[in-house]
Amino acid sequence: MATLPPAPLPEHDHADAIRPPIVALGVIGWVRQNLFSSVLNSLLTLVILAAALRFLPPLIRWAFIDSHWFSTAAACRNDGGACWSVISANLRFIIFGFYPPDQQWRPLLAMALLIGLLLYSRERTRWKPALLYTWLVGLAVMGVLMRGGLPGLPGVESSQWSGLPLTFLLAVFGMVAAYPLGVVLALGRQSHMPVIRAMCVVYIELIRGVPLISLLFMSAILFPLFLPEGLTINKIIRAQAAIIMFTAAYIAEVVRGGLQAMPRGQYEAAQSLGLNYFQTMRHVILPQALKIVIPPTVGILISAFKDTSLVVIIALYDLLKTTQSTLSNPVWMGFSVEAYIFIALIYLVCCHAMSSYSRRLEREL
Repeated sequence: MATLPPAPLPEHDHADAIRPPIVALGVIGWVRQNLFSSVLNSLLTLVILAAALRFLPPLIRWAFIDSHWFSTAAACRNDGGACWSVISANLRFIIFGFYPPDQQWRPLLAMALLIGLLLYSRERTRWKPALLYTWLVGLAVMGVLMRGGLPGLPGVESSQWSGLPLTFLLAVFGMVAAYPLGVVLALGRQSHMPVIRAMCVVYIELIRGVPLISLLFMSAILFPLFLPEGLTINKIIRAQAAIIMFTAAYIAEVVRGGLQAMPRGQYEAAQSLGLNYFQTMRHVILPQALKIVIPPTVGILISAFKDTSLVVIIALYDLLKTTQSTLSNPVWMGFSVEAYIFIALIYLVCCHAMSSYSRRLEREL
């Protein structure tokens, strides 16, 4: 006897039958899956919540409710809140250092131009020869703004360049110059020519075997002793060279890892097309190898950006040094926590921007 198929459910009953349980949707589902998915996760969640309830309210009260933003140092000492006034009262010196106060619009404009060029260069569709010329013109304009010496722009010695402009100068130029040098060193270490390979190996191992502080000391103290009498090289240029050399050695090893990850078939395919060594590297190998090593390369560049703060040991007044000079003023002593939090936020924003762009570049490639 044939059985009749079950009667179809009404439309609203059918929707209710296939709808997942409420605990798998929305906030409840996310909390259950991510915070209370197991006994261990539940315990960790409860411990973190207890710690947050214990420490967050006093922190919020110290940082925002009882804080001082535009008061004097004496008023800050009378209360227990954060004294952000150490930033607002000394912001110009922290940012621009010893640059002449009436000319501080020039480094501000130079930094704005640099940030504008970086933002404009984010789109890969703009990576054309015209972009290189745009950067060259922009760098020349920034140099004129910082140095001056033209009608309407009084000359400012590089010894007065300090604060955030100096940090950006060392970081951006160091990273831009170190990356191609690191690629060349990686190719040289992979070379079949013994002399070139040996030179690159010695350079990489020697530079990686010493800390950056030692290179900065050598550039500031030892290097001038080997120069002819009467010849001097600016301290900023010497520090910049040390940062470039140090960063390039680490980038070279990362790029070498990407080159070794390329299968032999890629080289053979390029040879079968009649490409020479330079064409093979430019069109076949390097585009793939550099894409593979984007995450570790960006990690090294972020470390290089933060390591620019080490120039404080050779008396260059970068962002950290100008902050320390502010805190050495007896009026503002005792408020170092607030000042260093401000500096940390600046570094955090810059490093987060680099990390976010690297993730975007990985997705696009």
